[in-house]
Amino acid sequence: MSDINTAFTPIDFDSWDRKQYFYYFTKMLPTGFSITIEADITNTYNMVKEQNKKFFPAYLYLASKLITEQQEFRISSKDGTLGCYEVLHPSYACFHPDDKTMSNMWTEYDSDFHTFYNNYITDQNRFAHNHGILAKPDMPPQNSFMIGMLPWIEFTSYTPVPYGNSSSFFPVLEAGKFIDRDGRKRMPLSITVHHAVADGYHVGLFLDKFQSGMAAPEKWMD
Repeated sequence: MSDINTAFTPIDFDSWDRKQYFYYFTKMLPTGFSITIEADITNTYNMVKEQNKKFFPAYLYLASKLITEQQEFRISSKDGTLGCYEVLHPSYACFHPDDKTMSNMWTEYDSDFHTFYNNYITDQNRFAHNHGILAKPDMPPQNSFMIGMLPWIEFTSYTPVPYGNSSSFFPVLEAGKFIDRDGRKRMPLSITVHHAVADGYHVGLFLDKFQSGMAAPEKWMD
């Protein structure tokens, strides 16, 4: 894991434009919020199936790619210093059909879709059969974010446990059971963020980009 991207840049807190907001939403009124949308995934779903690929790693890739474009989603405290990671690596659950348990898995992010996809498949082939809390022997890197899918549940809202004392302010993403309606395939998608680092504007920007990406997979998949 020594070559994995863990590049971290400290934030000049005194000149940071979110200085007051960060203090308020961490010290005075610790707050996070969740927003759930129904994303149209038809074009990406069809394209991955045409290429005999899996949809889940495509979903992981697109979310990770968009997070690299928004600094507010990559903020964390490292060794007591607040800063921003260059990339975040997706950390997700690996479901075991035999005993219905789950294990944590993570995959190294790469800006190239095909490289990331191969990283995901390699992880699945090597570690998906491992039971216990960690399917992969290596601990997830500090710059990993939680993302998952509940393929059994068609939800309209999803709210994870509050952040607590975590040193990171990364978003949490969760997708739900696909919905077939009017010839289109849709997917519930929830994003939870810490208000100290992001507002509704930033979440709206991410969700707009996510829906645009799902509508035009040829722009990032080819």
